[in-house]
Amino acid sequence: MFTYSLDKVLMRVYNICIDIQKCVYLLLFGGVMNKKLNTKQITMGAILTALVIILQLLGQFVRFGPFQVSLVLVPIVIGAASCGVAVAGWLGFVFGLVVLLNGDAAAFLAVNAFGTVLTVLLKGIACGVLAGIVYKLVSKKSKYLAVVLAAIVCPLTNTGVFLIGCLVFFMDTVAMWGEGLGYANTAEYVFLGLVGGNFLFELVTNIVLSPVVVKLLDFGKKIRR
Repeated sequence: MFTYSLDKVLMRVYNICIDIQKCVYLLLFGGVMNKKLNTKQITMGAILTALVIILQLLGQFVRFGPFQVSLVLVPIVIGAASCGVAVAGWLGFVFGLVVLLNGDAAAFLAVNAFGTVLTVLLKGIACGVLAGIVYKLVSKKSKYLAVVLAAIVCPLTNTGVFLIGCLVFFMDTVAMWGEGLGYANTAEYVFLGLVGGNFLFELVTNIVLSPVVVKLLDFGKKIRR
């Protein structure tokens, strides 16, 4: 009974993702893209959207030592390589939206709601878009190198924009948090306590997993031909 219910929930999420993406694609692209390509991108994008949502929700329950483990950037890189810049940006937006809705950003929302929403959505969209751009440019020379570089750019952008947001909107609050936790200075708290462990985990998992998954997807396409 539980399995049947879970299947229905997952299918419902998948169908909702497809419906939302159709609306977004119509608004962004209109009739520019041919029907076949549009359908492929919507289908793959919907699967990756559901995966982003599930991984982000599960990530809050999985920890590596003191750090929250997140694999959510992997499907964003896969989207950048398989579907292009627009889908990668969409996946980044969904990532940011889930962060805002599931309570991960609650501490920052309490301090500055506008700064939090802007930072979280911007870092998500930017990491997807830049990963897509890097892949598009480098894939002309080497697809494998393009995936690896996209997998590096994605967490770098995600963390970089977050740090800029902290600097602009939350510097005093972050300094107070670091002092309360016994760190020598704000920089030490930011890099060792706030983002250091998460960034390294995201970077390593992206570099290791993203090229493997993209390679498997390419292999699957060859088999179906």
